[in-house]
Amino acid sequence: MITVPPALAAMHAQHSGDTGRAWIAALPALAADMLDRWQLRRDGPARHGMVSLVLPVRRPDGTPAALKLQPVNEENDGEPVGLREWDGDGIVRLLEHDPATGTMLLERLDACRPLSAVDDPVSVPVLAALLARLTARQAPPGMRTLKTIAENMLADAPRLIPRLTDPDERALIHRCADTVRELVDEPGDRLLLWDLHYDNILAADREPWLAIDPKPLAGDPAFDLMPALSNRWHAITTANNPTHALRWRFDQLREAIDLPHDHATGWTLGRVLQNTLWDITDGATRVDDVQATIAHALLG
Repeated sequence: MITVPPALAAMHAQHSGDTGRAWIAALPALAADMLDRWQLRRDGPARHGMVSLVLPVRRPDGTPAALKLQPVNEENDGEPVGLREWDGDGIVRLLEHDPATGTMLLERLDACRPLSAVDDPVSVPVLAALLARLTARQAPPGMRTLKTIAENMLADAPRLIPRLTDPDERALIHRCADTVRELVDEPGDRLLLWDLHYDNILAADREPWLAIDPKPLAGDPAFDLMPALSNRWHAITTANNPTHALRWRFDQLREAIDLPHDHATGWTLGRVLQNTLWDITDGATRVDDVQATIAHALLG
């Protein structure tokens, strides 16, 4: 039986309450069942993120793999669908999937070598190239859509934005909402990852780098730029010219997928809106400094 990391248990309790605590309580038995069902043997210490537990394992033929256990919910139920569609092209390969529990058996990558350990001049072009490959595919039928997400943001904005206490910040987020309103009828149909950043790219054997942990949706590739802008923020704030460093990242990403500047700016402001509305829902009354800095740098 596995020991559930206390930090993972705490995150599930914080974000999902009794439902999260129940899933954590059932997790050791679930892990044991999936190890037995797929005839896997443990092969190293467990790792975890905010939601999932990942166990390094070996298959019956000795092939290394990773057993990913996570609850079934709206945020991650498209992950196996997306992984099948990508079929290992620039991203970790799906080996097995149990729809009832959301458990996946994945190709094992090198979790000790994330792209976040590599400096910006190398890591940003690597991420940009992967982003171009991964967003080149049309989303499969039934995938949740950016149009729905954008419409929900616009519906929530009038109720939530007034909770910001700074009038300049309210004006900034209203401007983000106005930009989304102009784009919502052209949401795109590409297969997006939603969360491609430097910690979600790992070194691999069959390619130098592969993406992990997508949250797929159908939409415009410009909506996928934000995580690579806000991640590794220390590299931005410690640069000689932080605004220039941020705009350089932005241009590397948008040029890799051939996006016009205004279009890429618009959907990135959409991510500022989304992240701010999430923060307000959690009780925030000010715009996060990172989000505000990105918005102001792009609006110039």
